[in-house]
Amino acid sequence: MVDKTLSFVLPNDPSVKSITSSRTDAMVSAQETIIELQTSQAIPENFLEEFNSNLPSDIKALTLLNNEEFRNIIQAHKNKTYHYYFAHGEKHHPFAASLMSLFTEPLDVELMQKGAELFLGTHDFYRFVTKPSEKTVTERTITQSAIEINTTLKANFFPEKSYVFKVSSTGFMRNQVRLMMGQLLELGRKNITIEDLKDSISGTNKEPLQQIAPSSGLVLHSSEMD
Repeated sequence: MVDKTLSFVLPNDPSVKSITSSRTDAMVSAQETIIELQTSQAIPENFLEEFNSNLPSDIKALTLLNNEEFRNIIQAHKNKTYHYYFAHGEKHHPFAASLMSLFTEPLDVELMQKGAELFLGTHDFYRFVTKPSEKTVTERTITQSAIEINTTLKANFFPEKSYVFKVSSTGFMRNQVRLMMGQLLELGRKNITIEDLKDSISGTNKEPLQQIAPSSGLVLHSSEMD
């Protein structure tokens, strides 16, 4: 939709295209991401206004920065923060379903919070990626990993109490965050122990994990680039 809108707003440049700094699974939302615009023509002063007025209602451009020196946005050093919103217990309002996952069984959230702390630092996340190739670098450094009461995303149809798993790194592999959340859910259900979670990031066990959290609770919260 971004590319389609660009071709309408900048009709004199048939080669206009966009490159995004990250991609997400279907049904995963993005609160903030970075998109590089490549065009051979000068950007009009009213570009941002025209761009937003023609974008669909679920996409909004926040700001436009001039990058005089070309750089590869895919290879540039970035820091990404994902939020996974969830609640447990009584079924919540259906309107919340697109932004928050509901688990009707009781969860030991305090135990999940302890488990989230184990992800901090550098670990081998081989088990936390879907179909890694021989070239996939599975050792990743997690700079933030915590489960908190949700005060970030609010709506009057959200459950009275909800939680958010906040996780940051310079890069994530395919389905990594959802698989991390899946392990935390298994911990909260008492299906695995803290020791099992430690083992999953030790690099000794290469068996792929099967429990993956639903995509609807995941939001790319922010992207920062040097």
